[in-house]
Amino acid sequence: MEPPKTLNYLSQEKILQSSFIRDEDQRPKVAYNNFSNDIPVISLAGIDDEGGRRTEICNNIVEACENWGIFQIVDHGVDRELISEMTRFAKGFFDLPPEEKLRFDMSGGKKGGFIVSSHLQGEAVKDWRELVTYFSYPIRNRDYSRWPDKPEGWKEVTEQYSEKLMGLACKLLEVLSEAMGLEKEALTKACVDMDQKVVINFYPKCPQPDLTLGLKRHTDPGTITLLLQDQVGGLQATKDNGKTWITVQPIEGAFVVNLGDHGHYLSNGRFKNADHQAVVNSNYSRLSIATFQNPAPDATVYPLKIKEGEKSIMEAPITFTEMYRRKMSKDLEIARMKKLAKEKELRDLEKAKLEGKPLNEILA
Repeated sequence: MEPPKTLNYLSQEKILQSSFIRDEDQRPKVAYNNFSNDIPVISLAGIDDEGGRRTEICNNIVEACENWGIFQIVDHGVDRELISEMTRFAKGFFDLPPEEKLRFDMSGGKKGGFIVSSHLQGEAVKDWRELVTYFSYPIRNRDYSRWPDKPEGWKEVTEQYSEKLMGLACKLLEVLSEAMGLEKEALTKACVDMDQKVVINFYPKCPQPDLTLGLKRHTDPGTITLLLQDQVGGLQATKDNGKTWITVQPIEGAFVVNLGDHGHYLSNGRFKNADHQAVVNSNYSRLSIATFQNPAPDATVYPLKIKEGEKSIMEAPITFTEMYRRKMSKDLEIARMKKLAKEKELRDLEKAKLEGKPLNEILA
């Protein structure tokens, strides 16, 4: 079943549409507002000052990347007014009537715009979200025709926001480069000509949030991600392969930093790629703004430094395009096999019923 063009009317229903219902093992285990303080919150005040404070900040960031691959930053230098404006514009877009949002429909392979659930083709179960996305770096590749033009003033604010987030991401990559014993610019240079993609997620109120996810469990493919979330809550992380989940405590004006697969590989596995998902609820809609810093498509993916006695976690260097293709193909294949297994189980159940087998034998 194709996802709806928008979630406006579905969020008013009492029963969740079947295309959004996930298997039991993929459903939320922890509530959207059951917050945890496990994820480190790091102040960047003094990070540009050589000496004790910078060393302390760098150590905290490195420890967070080694343990979780995810942390929050405050005192990051991005103007609060700009953050407030960006949030206001994002909310304004999703408040538009469906026909206005659909002017930027990105289904059918368009690069940037609005869509429901996911831009990936072939997903077995839909995510309970709407999103609008645009590509902001390299600047020469910007296609403003795929950027929303409402609310008025969107372009100017989002350009400023993109520039500030690019600078902040590069500053964090400098810290990780130094921690690996490399020059400050090593991770940034490994990206060749860094891409930046902004994805604004809107998670409407959901009639049966215990049956679905706003965004399925995943790791980001790129180098590093900066996420601005509102105060509702819903971002969840795991570091034990999904056995336990925690809900990240929202902090006004903070950015959640996720390390992606590219950063994980460049560090030869030393830094974790953050394993996370988003849950929804029936009380409040939620908004988040994710800024993905990715390498250029032809950038080489391979550890930048391998310690003596260690082996590379990769068999051979590949391009980021190939790494991304393999990741998406694997995810879709797993989903496809799971779907086929479920369909077979239902067919077997129907066949057993027709043959008149007792219930205990059917469920054995």
